[in-house]
Amino acid sequence: MPARVLFTTTEGNFTVEVFTEQMPVTAYNFLDLVSTGFYNGLHFHRVIPDFMNQFGCPFSRDPNSSKAGTGGPTPKTKFEVPGRAPISRLGDGSIPDEFREPGCPKLSNEIGTLSMANTGQPNSGGSQFFINVVHNSFLDFFDKSTPSQHPVFARISEGMDVIKKINNAKTDRNDKPLKPIQVISATIKE
Repeated sequence: MPARVLFTTTEGNFTVEVFTEQMPVTAYNFLDLVSTGFYNGLHFHRVIPDFMNQFGCPFSRDPNSSKAGTGGPTPKTKFEVPGRAPISRLGDGSIPDEFREPGCPKLSNEIGTLSMANTGQPNSGGSQFFINVVHNSFLDFFDKSTPSQHPVFARISEGMDVIKKINNAKTDRNDKPLKPIQVISATIKE
């Protein structure tokens, strides 16, 4: 059964179904960060209407930080994936690219999916993710029409209205919401 995470935000609540079976490394990295409170108090730092909402940078704790969008988890920390040896985050806090493994499921960046953000370089995803508000198939790691490679690891199961509300926020020229949108808490639902 997939894990579920409840996000309580200043704009309302939404629930995420995490694909622990299909994308275990990415999913358990995310769940480890949720369980340690990593996401609590962070802000959506990039919102592009009719595209996506981005979240998960530790520098976004300060909604006005110029470094928002550049951070990740603590380097060299470990997390557990059932049935595998513990996985160490790399020297910059990123995780190994699971989508490069043979047989990785081809989950598309459909409306309401969560996808790992990265710099475009191999093994550069860590804590930041985005929520697709349209079908962004050009971001699929298996779509070779662009160099973008963003693996889907979860989907919104409740609260898509909140995601749309966030996506309609007024933003500055850098796509940062003018009125900060904070995740008060992210908790694993039993």
